[in-house]
Amino acid sequence: MTENLDRFEPKWPLSPPGDTILDILEEKNWTQSEFADRAGYTTKHVSWLVQGQAVITEDIALQLGRVLGGSAEFWLSREAKHRENIKR
Repeated sequence: MTENLDRFEPKWPLSPPGDTILDILEEKNWTQSEFADRAGYTTKHVSWLVQGQAVITEDIALQLGRVLGGSAEFWLSREAKHRENIKR
């Protein structure tokens, strides 16, 4: 007898990378403006990153790693998973 089991594939949303950025800023007690200064970005660009309007590229991932911590691979993976989740 063969059972037809549904495969468990959760559909809950993954938090966007911007949520992680905000969490780290809170831990460091930095404002978005302070982060922008440290990263060499405009406050507008930081706002776009936090809101998910700016895609995290390899260069941005490297800079996030330098300033906030984590590897470039971590940030690129967060971005890829978030974009994949949006498509669903």
